[in-house]
Amino acid sequence: MNQSSVRPQSLNKVEICGLYKVYEETSSEAALDSISDRHVLTDLNFAVPARSFTCFLGPSGCGKSTLLRIIAGFDTPSRGEVLVDGDPVCGPNPKHIFVFQEDGLFPWFTAYENIELGIRNLKDSQKRHELVLEYLEMVGLKGFGGYYPHELSGGMRRRAEVARALIANPDILFMDEPFGALDFVTRLQMREEMLNVHAMFPTTILFITHDIDEAIQLADQIVLFTERPTSVKEVLSLGYPHPRDFTKGDLAVLRRHIYRTMGVHAAL
Repeated sequence: MNQSSVRPQSLNKVEICGLYKVYEETSSEAALDSISDRHVLTDLNFAVPARSFTCFLGPSGCGKSTLLRIIAGFDTPSRGEVLVDGDPVCGPNPKHIFVFQEDGLFPWFTAYENIELGIRNLKDSQKRHELVLEYLEMVGLKGFGGYYPHELSGGMRRRAEVARALIANPDILFMDEPFGALDFVTRLQMREEMLNVHAMFPTTILFITHDIDEAIQLADQIVLFTERPTSVKEVLSLGYPHPRDFTKGDLAVLRRHIYRTMGVHAAL
């Protein structure tokens, strides 16, 4: 084997290298769209450590979801590349699981049946049954397996979606504002669930949020983005133990820094 073709091992799970995303204009759009509307992502360069919990923070519409789709292989960059384990992303990977902002449960399936979809290729029916029960209990849905999505609360549906994603043993878990539609208390509960999940599974988590406090409470790393055309403003590493109190000490200073970096002063 040609030694020059072998990529060196990296501690990073994902590497974003000179990434641009520009949407092509049509003749009908030319008069309506500005340059900044078409240029979504501009020269992004950063890395995501293996098994880390990385949060993406940035203005609404800056292209965070576009970037997540590119990393997951559902979209392609205009220039640059995404490396996962040192190899270029060329399309979706069954070991990379996406949890979208909208409800993703199939309404005609029960919670049990929705979660079982994550291991539908497992031939051993008894093992499938045992695993589904285990994951129902793990996310606090023991006894609710027979309920349909419309019979569950918003937080319970989110838990079922997380269980369906985790039961597939994902290498990377993509989460696009998964708690955005939940009430405040349920969001706090789901944050605790995600911290438990992160402690239990060797999964790399990429998580979009608009909630600065949520990012501080969850993330090992926060990537801050600018307005469109979007570039990386700052990458912050958080080596603080959980649970985190962002009202005191270094975390309070970091919180104020992030708010000010994002142009928010009134909340401080």
